Formats: sequence, structure tokens, C-alpha cells
Amino acid sequence: MDRRPLIGVSTYLVDASWNSWRDRRVALVPERYTAYVRDSGGIAVLLPPDAPERAPEVLARLDALVVAGGPDIDPAYYGQEPHPAAEVDSPERDRWEVALLRAALAAGMPLLGICRGMQVLNVVCGGTLVQHLPDVVVPDVHTGRPGAYGTHLVRPVPGTLLGGLLPESELEVPTYHHQAVARLGEGLRVSAHAPDGTVEAVEGPGFALGVQWHPEQGDDLRVMQALVRAATAVSVG
Repeated sequence: MDRRPLIGVSTYLVDASWNSWRDRRVALVPERYTAYVRDSGGIAVLLPPDAPERAPEVLARLDALVVAGGPDIDPAYYGQEPHPAAEVDSPERDRWEVALLRAALAAGMPLLGICRGMQVLNVVCGGTLVQHLPDVVVPDVHTGRPGAYGTHLVRPVPGTLLGGLLPESELEVPTYHHQAVARLGEGLRVSAHAPDGTVEAVEGPGFALGVQWHPEQGDDLRVMQALVRAATAVSVG
């Protein structure tokens, strides 16, 4: 039987309540991420924040990495003060995901950054972010409504990794973000835009891909299936 690759998915720490338990600290990620990996042929392994120096050891037991969406990375990582609209409250997660991405890039591990994950990838590579898109994009089609994903069009760039996976001239995607790439990180190239010019995907050497939208919230498995294929090639290589 073919071995399904192990895909690490980052999680974050929040206070949660359920049944009679109140205000318990939990490691959390929406179930759609694990379903996205499973339905694409992989096995999801959840990665709660840990000591950053352990990132290489953790990744050595996996075949690929997914950095999930969530609150904003602290702009101190790219030399700025927080915008008033920034949601900066995940220091453990910031440290952990930065370490995971640095280790994955150093090892040439297949990786996918989703929404926040793409932004952290860009920052790790030395880039910066637009901290609040509504300040610079009118009308803002990216944020959606509170607690609900919106949709908008993206245009993959032909000749890129993403353009090969999504060969349409444009497609509609689930979206929920108020930040985006400003200065592109070193070694990355843009592989999709929104019609308003917002960077919607970046990629680096090998299979290092970030998408600004939320593919796990839709039915299109092509991006994750490609990550699973890349992870499978590594695991049997």
C-alpha cells in the first residue's frame, strides 16, 4: 500500500470553553484544514507552538508543511509598529511559525502558506506587509464580513508554479484578509494578483508556495493535491 505523506499543519493557542470546562488553553486549527489535507491524499499532523529551536527536529519527521491562516504577525518582525486595526496577539505562534518556515526553507521541504501563512513566508524572506488593505484598496473585496468568508477573483501568473496548477486566466476564491504583501521577500516571485493589483500568491524555489486566499474553505483541491504529490516524491526519494 502506498504511504500517504505526513503534512504538518500549524496551530495556535487560544482560550476556549466547552461543556463544563471554561477558559482552557487549547491548541486550535479549523477542521477544514485537516479535511483539506485528508481529501487531497495526505495525513494531517497538528503542530502546536513549541520551542523554536525544535522546529528542524519536528520537520525531520514530516514530509511537508502547511502554515495556516489566523491573526496578524507582529509587525516588529519587519520593523514596523502595529496599525490600529492589526490583530497582534499570538507571540508563541509567531515565533513557532517563523522557525518552522526558516527550517523548511533551509531543508527544501515542500510548504504551503495560507493567508497569514503566506504573509509570514514573505516576512521570513525579508519582505514587508500592508497592515490594513482598506487604507489603500477601494473598494475592499478582500476582508469579507465579520465571521464570514467573502469571494473575489484572482489571476494566476502564467509560467509560475501556481499558474501551472491553476491555468485559468482568473478564478473565484474564498477570501478573508485585511493585510497583504508590500515589499516582496528575497527569493520569492509573485504568482497571482487580484484585479485591484493586490498580491494573491507568492512562490520560491522548489515547492514553496503561499496563497493569500483560503483554498481549504472551497472545493478546489488542486493546490493541496500538488503539495501532497511533492511531499510524496520527497518521502519516497
